[in-house]
Amino acid sequence: MSATIPFVTPINQIKLEPGSQVTITNISWQAFELMLQELGENRSARLSYSQGILEVMVPLPEHERPKELISDVVKLLLKVTQRKYEPFGSTTFKKEGIAGVEPDACFYIKNYQRMISRRRLQPDDPPPDLAIECDLTSKTTLEAYQAIKVPELWVYDSGKLSIYILQNDNYIQSDISPTFPNINLTKIIPDAIERSWQVGSFQALEELESLIKNNEFN
Repeated sequence: MSATIPFVTPINQIKLEPGSQVTITNISWQAFELMLQELGENRSARLSYSQGILEVMVPLPEHERPKELISDVVKLLLKVTQRKYEPFGSTTFKKEGIAGVEPDACFYIKNYQRMISRRRLQPDDPPPDLAIECDLTSKTTLEAYQAIKVPELWVYDSGKLSIYILQNDNYIQSDISPTFPNINLTKIIPDAIERSWQVGSFQALEELESLIKNNEFN
């Protein structure tokens, strides 16, 4: 369920049911910053802002399982390939005056060491190396990620994983992830998520880990 409304009600008074999405137009950057402050960090709603358009979304429970499972798969693959990382969850990333976005999950990999001690982002911090979104259907949100210059974005929607790579400040869709170039992610991640609905997330991850260790993940 989605709607487009003028911004007349304080954002913290707008009540949204799980699965709802609201688009609010003609929002200034200052108003967006104020909304973030009003809503605080302990909230169920997630916000995306780009060029004066704000989207507010409250995820369904069925959105949460894929998000968590994909995050666990990323951690598993990084461990198997012996790479260190720092997860930054749904941290709000902003490009001053232009865009703001809160991924379902994100990871610093190349820049992990720089981010180890971060409790709050600094103005000169790089964007995460990898961001993950589930059920992203909005062009506005993609534009926000482009503005923030996230190098790699994964979008899971309706049983399909799409990989977007930033090139010349625009996203191109790719079958291959630069982070995991030798792994067929567009197959193993949807398969693992579908499997989790049958046997649970724990067993689905155990089965995937076994496939990876036996080099049967392509």
